[in-house]
Amino acid sequence: MIRKHFAGFAASALAMAVTAQAFAGTVTTDGADIVVKTKGGLEVATTDKEFSFKLGGRLQADYSQFDGVYTKNGDTADAAYIRRGFLELSGVLYTDWAYTINYDFSHNSGDSDNGYFDEASLAYNGFKPVSIKVGRFDPDFGLEKATSSKWVTAPERNMAYDMVDWANSHQNGLGLQASSTFADSFYASAGVFSKDTDDTDGNSVKQVNGRFVFAPMHDAGNVLHFGVNVASRDVSDTAFDSRYRTRMGMRGVETLGGNDAGTNGNRPVLGGSSTSAAGSYDRDDAYGLEAAFAMGPASIQGEYIARKTKADASNLEDIKGHGFYVQGAYTLTGEARGYKVGKFDAIKPANKSIGAWELFYRYDSLTVEDDNITTASLTRDVGDAEAKVHTLGVNWYANEAVKITGAYLKAKTDNVTNATAASGTTPARRTGDDSGDGFVVRAQYVF
Repeated sequence: MIRKHFAGFAASALAMAVTAQAFAGTVTTDGADIVVKTKGGLEVATTDKEFSFKLGGRLQADYSQFDGVYTKNGDTADAAYIRRGFLELSGVLYTDWAYTINYDFSHNSGDSDNGYFDEASLAYNGFKPVSIKVGRFDPDFGLEKATSSKWVTAPERNMAYDMVDWANSHQNGLGLQASSTFADSFYASAGVFSKDTDDTDGNSVKQVNGRFVFAPMHDAGNVLHFGVNVASRDVSDTAFDSRYRTRMGMRGVETLGGNDAGTNGNRPVLGGSSTSAAGSYDRDDAYGLEAAFAMGPASIQGEYIARKTKADASNLEDIKGHGFYVQGAYTLTGEARGYKVGKFDAIKPANKSIGAWELFYRYDSLTVEDDNITTASLTRDVGDAEAKVHTLGVNWYANEAVKITGAYLKAKTDNVTNATAASGTTPARRTGDDSGDGFVVRAQYVF
């Protein structure tokens, strides 16, 4: 009963606060004044900025269709699923202490054992311009990763990220990171992370990350950006997933909480193994270069990423991979992409009737050298494996909350195969289907 009355009181208080904002703008209390904003979520803050909270979220609903190398049987498959469903709470606890809590209702972040928190972190900003963050959050690695999933240009981030997914995802672990934007044009971060994989002694895998960005031009529509990234993890005495694999820009090809194409999707393995035994490898390193240029409604960006998994066993060779992408975009309605030092931001429509229309094209390339593969298998031929994807698409920013994306993908692979099986038989080696086509449409709402 108490909880019911409290819930009613809280709802009434919130309603009155919103109503007061609509008529008064500022609510006066016996302490600092309170400002309530309802545009782009619900935000409540004291005028002295000592305390605040903001409630928001994002919903992304995808439908995709694909064939050829994207599927296990070479036929056409499709998928419909919630790509992201985040409820986001952030704010200032007290003066220099800030917090962020993002819960993933689509269950694509984490798992049932470790929770579905995309982020749960606490930051101390009292050492300006340095911010120190602790908790669950993604390590800093790459320009596209730094850009929010709400405002990346293509539906999925570049293919080379698939090869180094450990480098810029939390993997149910925790981290400590220091970052700073300084002298208007520079950004730097360094962090250490503990992942949820254990070695033979029960110690979690440790990882370090670093990123440095120089942006001598850093205004919307006037951007020149350069960056370098590094990530390294200790995998000695650890049984871990060493695979170099990729979705080739089509997220629906592998199960996401059971809400997509499931067993008919194909996520090719270009190197490594899902069950590398403890003692097989020593270190796993990733390096990245990034660059971007924007002038008015036009922008171009690209990243180069390399990974090396250093062998520790005498009967194994190092695994090496490298990939890159180049992306160009142009806003037909004239708006420029937003930019903050280190990352791109939203496109805000100037015309509320027609919104903003953006055309884009991206070319992805990924090559993996795994000399441990000496015999052709169901999923891999001998020799360097390669994958290339062309992505052509359009974004419609209907307003600041709604974005509709449509994209066509053309994939081509070399020395990568997949398998199928007749009912009740052992999968037989496939030939052909070294290319495939895909289409994805996304409806996004943010608040």
